[in-house]
Amino acid sequence: MKIHAAWCGMVCALCLMAGCTGYRLGTPASADLAGRTLHVAPAINETLEPRLTEFVTTALRRQVQKDGTFRLVNDPHEADLVLRVTVTALDRHSVSFHPTDVVRPQDFEVILHARAELRDRTSGRVRLDRTFEGRRLMRIGPDLTSSERQTMPLVAEDLARQIILALAEGEW
Repeated sequence: MKIHAAWCGMVCALCLMAGCTGYRLGTPASADLAGRTLHVAPAINETLEPRLTEFVTTALRRQVQKDGTFRLVNDPHEADLVLRVTVTALDRHSVSFHPTDVVRPQDFEVILHARAELRDRTSGRVRLDRTFEGRRLMRIGPDLTSSERQTMPLVAEDLARQIILALAEGEW
């Protein structure tokens, strides 16, 4: 009976300790950035794919507003921090093929590679300089161009979500 109670006590203690494994002691690295103003500079496109800058810049601005950690400003001279994103590559990998034609892809994974740099405007100190990837599956419909037109904003949203999440949580 005593052994059974001891085992139950150990299991309960382990369950309680497992709930605290994600806890970090102290303030997060981004605590000094919270509430500061942020300017999102227009993205730079180093690929041959047109219109990526509009998708990425719009997605970044939306994500900053949705997150709420930073206050978005339009003028870089009024901002405490300036975010610059450079789209470096766009990859498409075939994931699945048509059942009747093993040469023709049915689904692609679209991967958008970008480098993000967050700079403190007043001191010039670089707070973040890291690469990110936005990913999305794309089903090819009757027209490849229209499928890509629908997928690119979604890939840019995934990329923006990862960048702003890294800024907000201080993962740098």
